[in-house]
Amino acid sequence: MSLFKDIREFVGVPRLLSLRLSPDGSRLVSVVQSLNPDGKSYGTSIWEVPTEPGGEPHRLTRSAKGETGAEFTPDGDLLFVSRRPDPTVKDQPEDEVPALWVLPARGGEARRLAERPGGIGGLEVGGPTVVFGADVLPGDLDTEADRRKSRKESGTSAILHEGYPIRYWDHDLGPGRTRLFAAVLPGLAEPRDLTPEPGGALAEAAFAVTPDGSTVVTTWRVPLPAGRARTDLVAIDAATGERRVLASSDEHDFSGPVKISPDGTKVACWRELHAGEERAVEFSLWIADLATGEGSALTTDLAPSATVWAVDSGSVYVVADDRGRRPIFQVGLTGDQVRLTPGDEAFLEPCPSPDGRYLYALRSSVAGPAVPVRIALEGGEVTELPSPAPAIEIPGTLTEVTAVADDGVEIRGWLVLPPGASAGNPAPLLLWIHGGPLASWTDWSWRWNPWIMAEHGYAVLMPDPCLSTGYGQEMIQRGWGDWGPRTHADLMAITDACVARPDIDAERTGVMGGSFGGYMANWVAGHTDRFRAVVTHASLWNLDQFAGTTDSALYWQREFGKPGADRYRLLSPHHSLDEIRTPMLVIHGDKDYRVPIGEALRLWWDLRRSSVESKFLYFPDENHWILKPGNVITWYETVLAFLAQHVLGEEWKRPESLG
Repeated sequence: MSLFKDIREFVGVPRLLSLRLSPDGSRLVSVVQSLNPDGKSYGTSIWEVPTEPGGEPHRLTRSAKGETGAEFTPDGDLLFVSRRPDPTVKDQPEDEVPALWVLPARGGEARRLAERPGGIGGLEVGGPTVVFGADVLPGDLDTEADRRKSRKESGTSAILHEGYPIRYWDHDLGPGRTRLFAAVLPGLAEPRDLTPEPGGALAEAAFAVTPDGSTVVTTWRVPLPAGRARTDLVAIDAATGERRVLASSDEHDFSGPVKISPDGTKVACWRELHAGEERAVEFSLWIADLATGEGSALTTDLAPSATVWAVDSGSVYVVADDRGRRPIFQVGLTGDQVRLTPGDEAFLEPCPSPDGRYLYALRSSVAGPAVPVRIALEGGEVTELPSPAPAIEIPGTLTEVTAVADDGVEIRGWLVLPPGASAGNPAPLLLWIHGGPLASWTDWSWRWNPWIMAEHGYAVLMPDPCLSTGYGQEMIQRGWGDWGPRTHADLMAITDACVARPDIDAERTGVMGGSFGGYMANWVAGHTDRFRAVVTHASLWNLDQFAGTTDSALYWQREFGKPGADRYRLLSPHHSLDEIRTPMLVIHGDKDYRVPIGEALRLWWDLRRSSVESKFLYFPDENHWILKPGNVITWYETVLAFLAQHVLGEEWKRPESLG
């Protein structure tokens, strides 16, 4: 049976999550996610990948708890974070927190290097210095373990908040706070607390270490009156903990990834202009002198995904969306930029070789999952390397489509066609609306995979309407504060172009979207009855309600105004409830903090009281994304069953995975 026909086979395919190159350029490693033996969860392990064509990838780590955050030391040892038990310690708790481990380059067993009572998170290396993040309770470090034990034994789970935010995407912030610790190789004895009493400044921080290990550069969140905030860029002395501000602006956030040049003199990050009700958010690459903090913005049209310095410190490699692709650009210190990678692919995890000849990276596309590649910096030749994950053959073809919107702007997207689609056998069409809204259909997705739909006979339209990244600032600005109407017009224009094709069945169409795409699916449901079915996942329904309960209320208030402002009323899908005639499948995870479950509960009740034909697929243990293998299977099976009933006209068949 085809991989895409049997969802159980699909969820079991290993996938590459990261790529790291050793300092001498001789070793390449990747964290690989795969199905655990129980078939109910995913685990991670570290694999070594050949740096040349030929050879075989081989597994370096194997533990039930998995490994993440692989980073090399200057000597080539491999550091990673894992919850695996330490075989040298007796009577370890079952709920072991993440600790820092090392796998020696010369071979031998991994050993634990450092630990904290609240676990270790992010990890960066510079020279002999290792800096890691750790969750720490307020108060004396020496008594933290006892205080954590006391909380657990007393049954206390409460968190007393005195600031904002309190949640992030899928997890609570607190009661501990992130702090940065520094220690010196090889033993990492007595790590130094670099950031005592940081408050919430380091929540979800991005940081880097200078090549000599003397300085840590990190993002630093600064609270402002009335719940507002900005994010600065600061430098911290790794020996003393002394902190100085490198970049600060009440109108900007300085965000990761933070990268320090190989010569240790400059730092690169991304600067985000705070949006207003009429002014869209805007990104630029920020390069600053590490000694003085003097900096400048080099680009404004690139939507960043990753950055890394060239080995000569004279330019930065930037991975950014570009018209449905995600190529690598080389950006000089004067702002000149050159696209390095041709084709339709999307790249991530760029790793420059120390000799300046190559970039190693992960390459994917809408038509294929991530594989490791080597890119020649002279000539641009891309060579695929042996991968720990199997090759996948897709069922169908991928083509690019365009249309002209009512305001004259070209809208483009990808169209997935199933095998055999033709004028004599036109395929039913699914319009898929991406999340974001600042996003683009650029690469492979394990969660929203159009090839599963193609295997079941559907064509899938994946357009980039207004607000999509990779089309310049004007494309974002034209949809700012006009989510529903402007985006709807773009989507309908490109849908019209697709259903006019002879290989598409214009009478059998459905629409699906998640997050912002779910918002738009709700909007579409209330503004047209052209589709036979609507699938809305993790969707915004009542904007006024959403804007105060999401994990990042400040961000949305900048665009929509204060609670109760007219824009909430004008753009909220729930005001068009009485116009909805199309059957709807509502999907939501209870642990979703970006779009809280209240949106789905309100939508579901509104559909019930309005007698709209509908179903509600509820995941009590999932968040904004559906991640557990069994739940992924149920998600796809339920969506396919709902579409089969309403788009294809088949009898409803309850998925077996639901019991």
